Amino acid sequence: MAKFGKWIGSGLGWAFLGPMGALLGFAIGSVIDQSIDVDEAPLKRRSYQTTPNDFGASLLVLVAAVMKADGKVLKAELEYVKRFFYKQFGSERTKQHLLVLRELLKKDIPIQDVCLQIKTYTMYPARLQLMHLLFGVASVDGEVHPSELEVIQQIAAYLGIRQPDYNSIKAMFFKEVDGAYKILEITKAASDDEVKKAYRRMAVKYHPDKVSHLGEEFKVSAEEKFRKVKEAYENIRKERGMK
Repeated sequence: MAKFGKWIGSGLGWAFLGPMGALLGFAIGSVIDQSIDVDEAPLKRRSYQTTPNDFGASLLVLVAAVMKADGKVLKAELEYVKRFFYKQFGSERTKQHLLVLRELLKKDIPIQDVCLQIKTYTMYPARLQLMHLLFGVASVDGEVHPSELEVIQQIAAYLGIRQPDYNSIKAMFFKEVDGAYKILEITKAASDDEVKKAYRRMAVKYHPDKVSHLGEEFKVSAEEKFRKVKEAYENIRKERGMK
């Protein structure tokens, strides 16, 4: 029997959800094609729906782009993604996401087109959260490969992430000189008052409430980013003997 699910899915995805929808449609269609003769077909029997501003779908496509960047997909990366989605969506939805991710990893990801679509439909705090999660995937094996970093930089540029914000999130995963200051988006020359103001500003910017519209399922990862800001401030306080 001819199997056309991936082509139909891609066509419908492009028509309704742009380049990201086309990718997801092709991936979902491929999974359906492969499971036509299988008794258990998670994506055939359960709808896998997405919208232009679907944060989970955006993350899935960008994760695939980062994982493919160094030419190899590590087991540690897959386990990280699996744990993350399991915490966010539960067992059944995670199975669906991983099946789609497997197909996305076989495709070339048009990073610019996808990112411009995400930028159009996604608020800035949510895009910052995407960057934090992408660095998490890339660094799970203890280092970020140069090609992965290059892809993340491209994604940041296309998503319209401001350079200070990019440097701040990057510093949360890289041990850099004056890393705590970079997280707060200041230099070591800042006065104690400037440090305090920077902390308050960053605490507001990275507060989990900023991404509450994404749903409770993303609260844990948002709190991790918020905690990094607090840790950076405490490290500077101790270093300077600030009260």
